[in-house]
Amino acid sequence: MSTSLHHRAIEHLGTRIVAGDLPTGHVMLAEQLEAELKVSRSVVREAVRVLQSLGLVETVKRVGIRVLPASRWNPFDPQVIRWRLAGEGRGAQLRSLAELRTAVEPVAAELAAVNAPLELRRKLVEVSHAMRDAGQSGDVPRFLELDIQFHSLLLAGSGNEMFANMAGQVAETLTGRTLHGLMPDHPRATALQWHVEVAEAIAAGDAARAREASNRIMRGSISELEPAWKDQPRVFVPLPSR
Repeated sequence: MSTSLHHRAIEHLGTRIVAGDLPTGHVMLAEQLEAELKVSRSVVREAVRVLQSLGLVETVKRVGIRVLPASRWNPFDPQVIRWRLAGEGRGAQLRSLAELRTAVEPVAAELAAVNAPLELRRKLVEVSHAMRDAGQSGDVPRFLELDIQFHSLLLAGSGNEMFANMAGQVAETLTGRTLHGLMPDHPRATALQWHVEVAEAIAAGDAARAREASNRIMRGSISELEPAWKDQPRVFVPLPSR
């Protein structure tokens, strides 16, 4: 099976579902998708399998492939995040991610100050200083690379494997903000310094200072992004029936 064809089919269908072009309840047939995408049945079958695993569709016997509501999607999957950031629901997705990060990253910073290995502490300080330099010089691609590395190290340094596995979601958030023009070429000097303060507090084992500096980063991010999600509806996930 061609990996590129498989990827194209997933991207085409996933993007359209998340954008609402294929609305909740819409039914597709495998043979129609073959003709539309100009791919084999095996490519369609594998693409549908992936979309099922993300909660975007379900296959119904003798009916077809049915699109599921947003409340069924896997909100933690980086692909779903990327598709939502590319569409009209960008603001709502940014809000959900910003609120999640505000709940998690300050705690991760606090834990990293207690638990992180020495080499990770040193690397975090090194990356934070390089971030500041890249931000001050307006080197956007380099800043994005370092920003992703910084937050991934912070989450990994917590020693909590569930926090560490949020690195993909954070990477998609930061990448999406940059791609869609929601990051300034020259980040605020205070925000750059807060990253350095987080890293140096973790290196020094100062848990309270690390948590507070990380919280300032998250709160500052929310303040900057709030206009992007003004009036955007929230997704309320129904509780499973017992």
